[in-house]
Amino acid sequence: MAGKRESNFFNMVSTLMLVTAVSALALGSVYNLTKGPIEMAKQKKQEEAIKQVLPAFDRLETIKVKSAHEEDSLQFNVAFVADEVVGVAVNTYTKKGFSGIIRLMVGFLPDGTINNVSVLDHKETPGLGDKMQKNKSEWSNQFNGKNPGANNIKMKKDGGEIDAITAATISSRAYTDAVMHAYDTYELHKGGN
Repeated sequence: MAGKRESNFFNMVSTLMLVTAVSALALGSVYNLTKGPIEMAKQKKQEEAIKQVLPAFDRLETIKVKSAHEEDSLQFNVAFVADEVVGVAVNTYTKKGFSGIIRLMVGFLPDGTINNVSVLDHKETPGLGDKMQKNKSEWSNQFNGKNPGANNIKMKKDGGEIDAITAATISSRAYTDAVMHAYDTYELHKGGN
């Protein structure tokens, strides 16, 4: 009787290990198959965002610069017409979103004025915080043409010039925080520092 129990136990463990091995192999294969297309989609979204937030350009240089707020770096996409800088698209983020990290592409003109802003990624509440996206509302257009050095880029509730998204104050403040993260880093490095 003991031999039969050991045999059943061995069969169950062997079957479980086989199923686990096959599952791990399948999962690894799917990851390897999807990794490239996912990266390509992210890259394409970033390229489209750069075109949306900057004036027309004929050359683009990408550099990493030390962040003004965090112990990391931000990506600057410096746009040129001939040899003249016409704008900088800053790939920025904040960790202060209601549902996590919000990633934006903020386009600055050479004087620091915001040309446009595009949302790269977020997990904010559908119907509320997601109104930061241009295809959901025109809320983000209020940043266009403002220079954070001259304008108070905070929520009106906090003494600033920006209207919050209705029922999404946390998301609105986070979006503004990401914009200011980009601006402060832009100001720190715009002279080539």
